[in-house]
Amino acid sequence: MTDLRTFTTPVGTVLARHEDDVVRALGIPYAQADRFAAPRPVPAFTEPFEALSPAPVAPQPESGYVGSLLHPMPDVVSDEHCQRLSITMPADVSADERLPVMVWIHGGSYVIGGGDLPIYDPRELVLEQRVVVVAVTFRLGVLGFLGGRTSSSSSARDRRTRRDRRTRRPRSDRPRTDLPANLGLLDLVEALRWVRTNISAFGGDPDRVTVFGQSAGGDATAHLMISDGTRGLFQRAIIQSAPLGISRRRARMTRALLRAVGTIDSDTPVDEVIARQVAAERATARFGLRGGMPFGTQYGHAPLPPERRASEAWRSVAPEFDVLIGSAADEAAMFLPAVPALRATVRSRPLRALVRWLLVRPLSEIIYGRDVRRFRDRHRAAGGHAVSYRLRHGATTRPTGAVHMSDLPLLLGGRDAWAGSPFVAARDWPAVAERGRRLRAVWAEFARTGRVDAPDDAGITFDRG
Repeated sequence: MTDLRTFTTPVGTVLARHEDDVVRALGIPYAQADRFAAPRPVPAFTEPFEALSPAPVAPQPESGYVGSLLHPMPDVVSDEHCQRLSITMPADVSADERLPVMVWIHGGSYVIGGGDLPIYDPRELVLEQRVVVVAVTFRLGVLGFLGGRTSSSSSARDRRTRRDRRTRRPRSDRPRTDLPANLGLLDLVEALRWVRTNISAFGGDPDRVTVFGQSAGGDATAHLMISDGTRGLFQRAIIQSAPLGISRRRARMTRALLRAVGTIDSDTPVDEVIARQVAAERATARFGLRGGMPFGTQYGHAPLPPERRASEAWRSVAPEFDVLIGSAADEAAMFLPAVPALRATVRSRPLRALVRWLLVRPLSEIIYGRDVRRFRDRHRAAGGHAVSYRLRHGATTRPTGAVHMSDLPLLLGGRDAWAGSPFVAARDWPAVAERGRRLRAVWAEFARTGRVDAPDDAGITFDRG
């Protein structure tokens, strides 16, 4: 059964789709922005807004290796004006009910993904745990996470000018230096403001908002805690597999990326922007592990503090947030088949075990695991409540193990999105579904109360302090 529901909000009337036991309000614009401009609130609707279509994804390159691990998603629409959010709520929410709100931030290295992809369907989480889930789509890549200046000193600019003259570098190929940074993060701030103002119309409690995100989405969640303008917009954060180990000391790499992208403006075709983005990523290979995620949050640009003050900023806000933060034991193993030199190695069981201990575990610690403990300890020492976790088994022990993204089938998406993919063999789905129910209960209880009361099981362990 499918019909429409009408919601009266501070920004106007919204028409949502009633799908059996959930209601979905899809693709609601929370902000608008010209290219390379900060987002601004959307004016109130003058006519009822039909929230019936999923949010478009930001312009992005083909998902490549990651896409090969997922079922095809042929109906996804791309649009540069992608600042949209979607709300999923139980269909039987009463007028006076105020449910916990969980705001989902998708991953994808800040270059791919979208809030309404099938792998992020929150239906089971909403129904089992009686929460309201908001999925946010925001700008990515060059259009969302490239900006700043190629040099912060006039002497460096002078050296570059002399070099350009010697090499006769065409002016059109020189980097623009006035691109604002962190536009995608500013989108997310605007989305949280929209949620604060409007979510009660959908049965959500604006004073019980949890932001949760995975991978780059986890990194964004952590940085929203210290972003200007977010005070009071959310009270809890769940940070899943965030690459915090490579989120610092990125300024030189960003300058190289700016130079490689060259001059782009509001008239540059989107296809050309993405082509330059892909080509420019090659310029970051020399920056080692950080080059694996060239785009990302930039310190010292709105809404973030300078990098030297970031730790102190997290300390200062610690008493205001409950934090659940963790990673999987073998995060890096997901990426090994994408490296040609290692592709044959990971197919051999004896060699795979050796690679796991000599390469996968150390890299997983450097990029993901080590900073979980640092973040947790700093948060606790500054007076905040923090629980850390370690995912030791993935959705299934085989074929994936506890690799990057292996927590997602346990939380979002459901059978249609994951069963039969390289992450979950179809025959294993019943066991995954049962384990997923337990994990969703943990996440939702944290969103409700800030507590993690679930006992450790064979797949995940918690440090409650």
